[in-house]
Amino acid sequence: MTVTRLSFPYGESIQWFSPNNITDLPTQPFKEWLLSTCSLTKKLKLHCSQFEVKVLGEDSLVAPIDEELSSDKIWVREVLLILDGTPWIFARTLIPGRLLDKKQDFLDLGDRPLGELLYSADEFVPGRIEVAHFEACSKIAKLAESLQQDVSQPLWGRRRYFQYQSEQLVVSEVFLPAAQHAIEQLS
Repeated sequence: MTVTRLSFPYGESIQWFSPNNITDLPTQPFKEWLLSTCSLTKKLKLHCSQFEVKVLGEDSLVAPIDEELSSDKIWVREVLLILDGTPWIFARTLIPGRLLDKKQDFLDLGDRPLGELLYSADEFVPGRIEVAHFEACSKIAKLAESLQQDVSQPLWGRRRYFQYQSEQLVVSEVFLPAAQHAIEQLS
């Protein structure tokens, strides 16, 4: 599998909404995956023989204005979560610099999933979930196209906040077309 390098970071300014404020959410079973409060990593591993994390990029950047983070500098990590050789999820994590100072584990993840760290102890408190959809012209849709996935339907993603002491990190997960199609077949 080859990823066309569009540009890191792939994430972009996204309009996120509370699921309670969206009337046209996807139908079940995809809606349940989109709004699931459990570890997505754990859920994905139940649906494959081989689970892989492909790091697209990670770096220290200036915090986007539209993100609710308490720091000017953030660590950005973008990955693909791959099930049995097929990319299912584009994930983007934003970690404030002050949180990195307290918790160095993030820098040593390599090709391990972030979900293992977030859900392995009670140090991280999961917070609210917000959702968004992405049209074919978005950078994430272009990434899916470069993976030879059909982007004729809008993509859906979710953003979740995690609290660690007084700091907050943000994890966004976009379901790629292959994931949406496979999940819809589960019913």
